[in-house]
Amino acid sequence: MARLGEAGVEIAPVTLHVGIGTFKPVTAPLVHEHDMERERYAVPEATAQAIRRAKAEGRRLVAVGTTVVRTLEGAAAAAAEEGGGEAPEAQESPVPPGPGSTRLFIYPGFRFRVVDALLTNFHLPRSTLLMLVSAFAGKERVLAAYEEAVREGYRFYSYGDAMLLERR
Repeated sequence: MARLGEAGVEIAPVTLHVGIGTFKPVTAPLVHEHDMERERYAVPEATAQAIRRAKAEGRRLVAVGTTVVRTLEGAAAAAAEEGGGEAPEAQESPVPPGPGSTRLFIYPGFRFRVVDALLTNFHLPRSTLLMLVSAFAGKERVLAAYEEAVREGYRFYSYGDAMLLERR
């Protein structure tokens, strides 16, 4: 972490209290019918300010983990909803500080507001996490990455190999 800081990478924490719903397989016949369970999050003031600075300066926001994506995009969606569907003013962070909760289920077709790149591991089929990754990078690109992962013997699950994805 110190070397990342020395290289100019700004690190800003968030908290998502991940529930079992994140890991339940999607069994609904239509993906949009899947019911995500509510999860609580917290975005520190310093993190909201860091996001505002990064966006104003045109820097990429890289989420380390799908839970970070869900937290930031859930907070941004809640802020937009409170604002009548409009994104916050340009000088404000798209992610407001403070506690909140989300039932946001990110699947292909989702419009990302905050995150530009994602570092994540390889997830299980039919999982909400794999759907988030597919929404982020595109189904075809993700399937190609998974084909290579299987062919090359990559490890899956939470302590497996990782990939860096840029938003499609």
